[in-house]
Amino acid sequence: MGDKKDLEIGDPGMVRRQSIKLPTLPKALTLEEKKYLLAVERGDMANVRKILQKAIRTKDIDVNCVDALGRGALTLAIDGENMEMVELLVVMGVKTKDALLQAINAEFVEAVELLLEHEELIHKDPGLHSWQKVDPDTATFTPDVTPLMLAAHKNNYEIIKILLDRGATLPDPHDVRCGCDTCIRLSTEDSLRHSMARLNAYRALSSPSLIALSATDPILTAFQLSWELRTLAFAEQESKAEYLELRRRAQKFAVDLLDQSRSSQELAIILNHDPEAPPFEDGDHMKLARLELAIDFKQKKFVAHPNIQQLLAAIWYEGVPGFRRKSPLEKVMILLQVALMFPWYCMIYMIAPNCATGKLMRKPFMKFLIHASSYMFFLFLLIMVSLRAEVEIVQMFGTENMIKQLQMELKKQRGNGPTYLEMMVMVYVLGFIWQETQEIYVVGMRSYLRNMWNFIDFTRNFLYVLVALLRFAAYIQQSAEIARNPQTRFIPRENWDAFDPQLIAEGLFAAANIFSALKLVHLFSINPHLGPLQISLGRMVIDIVKFFFIYSLVLFAFACGLNQLLWYFADLEKSKCYVLPGGLPDWDNAGDSCMKWRSFGNVFEASQSLFWASFGMVGLENFELAGIKSYTRFWGLLMFGSYSVINVIVLLNLLIAMMSNSYAMIVEHSDVEWKFARTRLWMSYFDETATLPPPFNIFPTSKLVMKLLGLRKKEQLQTSQQELKEKDDVRYTSVMRALVWRYVSAMHRKLDDDPVTEDDINELKGDVSALRYELLEVFEKNGMDVSFTDRKEKTVLAKRMKIWERRLMKDFHVAPVSTLEEDGKPVHEDSLARFRRIAKMAAAAAKGSKWDQTLAATGISSQIGRCRTRQSFKNQRNLQRAIDEARKLVLRAPIHESRPTTPMDLPESTGQSILELIKDISSEIKENNYSSASMPRTPINVGAGSSGLPIIKLLPPSSKTNSLSSTVRSESPSLLKDLAVPRPVSPSGSENLQPEPSPLKSIRVAGTSPPRVIKKKAQAPLPESNMTETKPQSEKAPEKVDTIAVARPVAPEIKPSEDALPPPPPYSKNRPLTDKSPKPPNRTPAKIPRPRSPSPSVNTVPESTNSNSVPLKNLLTSLSTEQLIPPPSTEHTDGRSIQDVSTIKRQPKAGWL
Repeated sequence: MGDKKDLEIGDPGMVRRQSIKLPTLPKALTLEEKKYLLAVERGDMANVRKILQKAIRTKDIDVNCVDALGRGALTLAIDGENMEMVELLVVMGVKTKDALLQAINAEFVEAVELLLEHEELIHKDPGLHSWQKVDPDTATFTPDVTPLMLAAHKNNYEIIKILLDRGATLPDPHDVRCGCDTCIRLSTEDSLRHSMARLNAYRALSSPSLIALSATDPILTAFQLSWELRTLAFAEQESKAEYLELRRRAQKFAVDLLDQSRSSQELAIILNHDPEAPPFEDGDHMKLARLELAIDFKQKKFVAHPNIQQLLAAIWYEGVPGFRRKSPLEKVMILLQVALMFPWYCMIYMIAPNCATGKLMRKPFMKFLIHASSYMFFLFLLIMVSLRAEVEIVQMFGTENMIKQLQMELKKQRGNGPTYLEMMVMVYVLGFIWQETQEIYVVGMRSYLRNMWNFIDFTRNFLYVLVALLRFAAYIQQSAEIARNPQTRFIPRENWDAFDPQLIAEGLFAAANIFSALKLVHLFSINPHLGPLQISLGRMVIDIVKFFFIYSLVLFAFACGLNQLLWYFADLEKSKCYVLPGGLPDWDNAGDSCMKWRSFGNVFEASQSLFWASFGMVGLENFELAGIKSYTRFWGLLMFGSYSVINVIVLLNLLIAMMSNSYAMIVEHSDVEWKFARTRLWMSYFDETATLPPPFNIFPTSKLVMKLLGLRKKEQLQTSQQELKEKDDVRYTSVMRALVWRYVSAMHRKLDDDPVTEDDINELKGDVSALRYELLEVFEKNGMDVSFTDRKEKTVLAKRMKIWERRLMKDFHVAPVSTLEEDGKPVHEDSLARFRRIAKMAAAAAKGSKWDQTLAATGISSQIGRCRTRQSFKNQRNLQRAIDEARKLVLRAPIHESRPTTPMDLPESTGQSILELIKDISSEIKENNYSSASMPRTPINVGAGSSGLPIIKLLPPSSKTNSLSSTVRSESPSLLKDLAVPRPVSPSGSENLQPEPSPLKSIRVAGTSPPRVIKKKAQAPLPESNMTETKPQSEKAPEKVDTIAVARPVAPEIKPSEDALPPPPPYSKNRPLTDKSPKPPNRTPAKIPRPRSPSPSVNTVPESTNSNSVPLKNLLTSLSTEQLIPPPSTEHTDGRSIQDVSTIKRQPKAGWL
């Protein structure tokens, strides 16, 4: 309890537990909200317009509602790539939330442009962006994800370019070992979030498109990023696989750029570019600075690329043209010639370095052959020293006097100086030391230590230096002894001290010879057959070193145990061995005891015995010690057997498996590994320095003398160097831009060549569904009957869309547990629902688990940037105008109108489509203002006209209204009530005949247009009370009807032909009478109620006072772009309702849902 209390209070040494709140999960949708999401998902623009207008007026529909998976209307429109729907939702004020990130994730470029402009309009600089305001517990993306970061994750070139042009930036990830206050605070608050934020940042930085667009030197950026990711992979072992995958991605980008090079000149410009070195000119010696950088950063695939290997091979064999095309015999003859004549070549170069032979020696291949020949001669000297060649030659070819003199000299064991061969070896060692010193001076200590072969060179030279020092010390010591006593010169070696300096020097000399011979393996990497084998050997050495640690630990543990158990009995055997005077061992009589006591006499001897036991050199007879007891012997044999099982059987076989695995990995990438190793060897000979091999490099040359005397050609002036530098930068930039352009073009062509996928088919189905509703809207505007299209079986959806609609209508939720509703007590709640609600509240209150609060990302200068071009400013201004015009239209027009659609989808920009939307909205506002200002007050009694005429609501003559903006707006609790019948009679006696402004249909009132008639069922008269809405006549249909019902004026009965449209009824100046008595719902005409008295307090629509003078042409010129359905061709009587006409979205009898 104490620990828990400390943790909750906030111990300074612990992570403070934060208060956690329950996540806000998606709530259940109402029927209207389900219709709204279905209309958006199917692309039904007309109904979405109506629902949005209704939601803005009545506030009974949440336009920002989401389904069970958290997808709102904008997300559905973005998933369907319906740009017109996205524009409509944004303009009508639907909250974008994380729609910008969703559009980037779906790679919907047009929507991204629109949402960026909208975000810039609504964002206030100190505040959060729209996607940062989403609940982090249920958000699709983590708070640290920015638009540019997500676009980089998707590697979308076009979206990244849009964001970069706007000035968007990425958060700069700190080093993994950074100790700043910000990193410490973030890591202390949530180390997982801090680590994931760094991983997301590097995942964005490794995007090829981002590097290509933002980096001035993409290849260098890819190199540095891959090396940084390699460091992170070893620093954060938990995310090692992810960082290594990002490193491979960056390496692949550099290789892909290199694929686009098309000439040797481009390759030379790329590989020789060095901002800090003098510029490269055509014909100059290639320094290949960029290739050296690739080797340092271990870009193996880049180095092993065929283009680079071809260029390197051409440079390598430049001195011996056609060498690769010669026969094997000719190659051997050339090699033997150079190997035998290398001293002659070196002497010529020392005297005349600029002659033909001297220039030939500077070629890489010839330099390699001369250096290899010199090293082979050094190894030959070591073999001669090991074989004591001076003695063997005299004994084989010398005279008798020479042999006798040699025998006298051999008796002198001490005080001897170095031989001639040993002096030649020391000269070579001096040359090696000078060569390594020059290499460290040229490349630097860090680059020198990166090459593992340099460690062998350093060890070899160090051992030879120690041998020389010990031999010199031994010579001084022995000379002093001989000066005191000349007989000490003839002391045999077996009588020397065990740690005599000369004996130590001989041991070190033998070890140095081993390292000298192993260096020859490095030269094998140039051969295509021995090179992969040498790489495999290097990997196996690494495995052996790793295995040796575990092996040594086990060996030391058992050595300590056996020494503790058998040390007493080993001392008994030792006392039997050393019985001679002076404490000398008696090997003749007690040789067995002298061998046994060493096996376990001390820890060092026991370790040696166990090591050799791995190879079968120690047997059970070593445990037969003097005086040992059976119990002690049993435990000793048991420990020895356990060691044999662990080290001999298990660990040695493990080592074999590790080496086999390493070899298999090398074989799989043998070509890349070998070419990388060969390139490192080649690069060491491409530089013009160190032309002479050891030992000729320690002697002064004419080139060095001329350099010291200042007789060499002077360097160019600084001004010309600066001009050449600028020229080289321009040339390199041009080549890189060409490579990037080719890479991007190839990437886009590859994407275009991808086969058709299921997503493409689903997108096509969505386009067809949207086209269907657009055609239905056009047919309805032109007066056609489209009611039969509402049947469910007519809609063909994709499987994914069907699953989504089924889950939507069945209130499917993803939440693991039911959440507590915070809306309070429902309006209509029975006892069972109340019990369930209380149970949910109790269960939610009893939950003990809490979630950490998510913090938004910090330290980002700009996430989306701002408009930087003239076209972007125009698009943003048009978007603002469209939002303002839509708000005015909602407030002024009683019914919203959708803009006309084109019969053919033409490619157009976002700005053009928004301009069309502004044009339509502005025209609607102007026409509504004109209608409210010029509408006569005298009603027009016109029968059913031709198709395409707008609705004119019949109002009492005493209505006095000057503007449509003053129309009574009353909230409708349900769609069924909105689509009911005429207005009730006002208390003053006047009848308000204007129906409830429905959000599903817009009305365009023109002063010269005759009234339109919409078929509806008759409804009961309303009581004379001040009511703003009426209930339908029939109470048996609780479902909402998505049509607008308006009373048709009484007209004389006309019986047209079956196929012809009914003619308009004769004009009458008298108002049609409206029956106030209740009528049955079946085919009973709904009459217009008669006004009792004028009421100036009721807002009505003014009507025309001179309808006789209104020609049909003027009526047609003021038509709305969204018109109602014409009457059918069946016979009917004016003043009677028509039952067989409905709008597009009326719910069918079988159930629209």
